[in-house]
Amino acid sequence: MTTVTLSVAAPEDVERRVLAAFDGRAQGAHISFASIELLWQTLTHKRWELLKAMTGQGGMTIREAARRVGRDVKAVHRDVHALLDAGVLDRGEDGRIVFPYDAIHVDFTITKAA
Repeated sequence: MTTVTLSVAAPEDVERRVLAAFDGRAQGAHISFASIELLWQTLTHKRWELLKAMTGQGGMTIREAARRVGRDVKAVHRDVHALLDAGVLDRGEDGRIVFPYDAIHVDFTITKAA
């Protein structure tokens, strides 16, 4: 099973993971956001539904993704492109969209404001 970790991480944390990976230490799959606000702006409720429908399913057309979530193709098209731009979704060689993971782990901590 391939799990991706979605997290909020400072640039230095991402750099540390990259350097560790270059040293041969496995880091697992990560998609990091610079702030919690950016994470929620990118992963809206409708986009979460789309990711859940695509998790572990392989490549599919936007029309198929829209059918699975019961939404209008045009609206799903906008969400797919936002997720592609953010690096959350990929496009396969055949042009289909893919979320290449079998599970999603979300990892961030919220503390009191300074």
